Amino acid sequence: MTRVCVPVCEKTIDALETAAVRASEWADVVELRLDCLDSLEGFERALNRVSRPVILTLRPSEQGGHRQLDQQARKAFWKTALRTEWWDIEWDLTVETDLSNIIISHHDFAGVPNDLTRIYERLAATRARVVKIAVQANDIVDCVPVFQLLDRARGEGRDLIAIAMGNAGLATRVLGPSRGAFLTYGALEEESATAPGQITAQKLRSVYRIDNVDRDTMICGLVGLPVMHSVSPHIHNAAFLNAGINGVYLPLEVRDVATFVKRMVHPRTRELDWNLRGLSVTAPHKSAVLEHLDWIAPDAEEIGAVNTIVIEDDKLRGCNTDAAGFIEPLSKVFDSLNGVRAAVIGAGGAARAATWALLKHNSTVTLFARDDTKARVLGQQFDVSCESLSSASSFANYDLVINATPLGSGELFDQTAATAEQLHGARCVY
Repeated sequence: MTRVCVPVCEKTIDALETAAVRASEWADVVELRLDCLDSLEGFERALNRVSRPVILTLRPSEQGGHRQLDQQARKAFWKTALRTEWWDIEWDLTVETDLSNIIISHHDFAGVPNDLTRIYERLAATRARVVKIAVQANDIVDCVPVFQLLDRARGEGRDLIAIAMGNAGLATRVLGPSRGAFLTYGALEEESATAPGQITAQKLRSVYRIDNVDRDTMICGLVGLPVMHSVSPHIHNAAFLNAGINGVYLPLEVRDVATFVKRMVHPRTRELDWNLRGLSVTAPHKSAVLEHLDWIAPDAEEIGAVNTIVIEDDKLRGCNTDAAGFIEPLSKVFDSLNGVRAAVIGAGGAARAATWALLKHNSTVTLFARDDTKARVLGQQFDVSCESLSSASSFANYDLVINATPLGSGELFDQTAATAEQLHGARCVY
């Protein structure tokens, strides 16, 4: 059963009531974060407005809460608190509160602790009904021990909420319920998230269709850093729905592509039993991933970059659709690319695909890059001239200027590869 819990964190009782009503529209469970309130007096009013089961939480600051609360203050509160469907209480209070409505929780905002298994065993040994463990994921592979805990708890018949926080942990939020998690968390609004990497409940249900995800669901995703700005999950998940495919497409924040492939992707070495079938690859991994593949399409090998991986017959097969996808819209602007003077800004995987495709159509290419060393390597490989981006005062002599850098997207949205003044006189900017 998929349960989505929407945490409500507000400073005033009136705001808490309003948010609790709105949360009920998307939630199976509503969590009232009482540590967010300026005053606890009268919080019971909000309970009457919630049409869903309620989790009461009074989180101390050292566990991610918004209040400085010592153990004595928390004990005093729970001794007199109204009984609701669930109380979320930190592990240090379990001796006092071994009731059947308890979620016993542990949070680590620094990373994945080395003793994660011992932490789980300590919490599971209590009489609390549900164990909750949330750790910070700094790379997608940090999700592996979280998924393994879920597998263990399911085998032991133990109710567990296991979350990897942060953007790199999104997969645990979407796939957790299908792997036995008691519930997952979704924010009411993007700006009201109560933990790092917590997306909205609406997005969980409408984009990722979490209610339909099960152990047979085909899993695909976008590998890169950063990836959360990408619209690919919206496009592919909508396509799966339209085609009637039981599939989900996830953004996968990967820092170390070699470790990711070994521990999570390749069927011969991966540590997870999951139906991973294919990956899109974006910056900065399009070239680095090549050495980890079993087969590479000839054009992708020539380009020196892969943007698509298919997992088939226990092998990883790589290809490049960037080149064809790059050329197609240009055919609507230029009758022919033969002789077109093109400036390609960048020296990564996207620049490789653009340069290769333009040369195939007999264009004249000049590379401009921030990293002169990378540009020279690419220039020598494709036998094209290179210039430093910092020395480019104008692109007026070019028919086509291509931004093949991350500048302008993701966290770099407010940066540009070229100014309007530099672009003045260019025929087409891509």
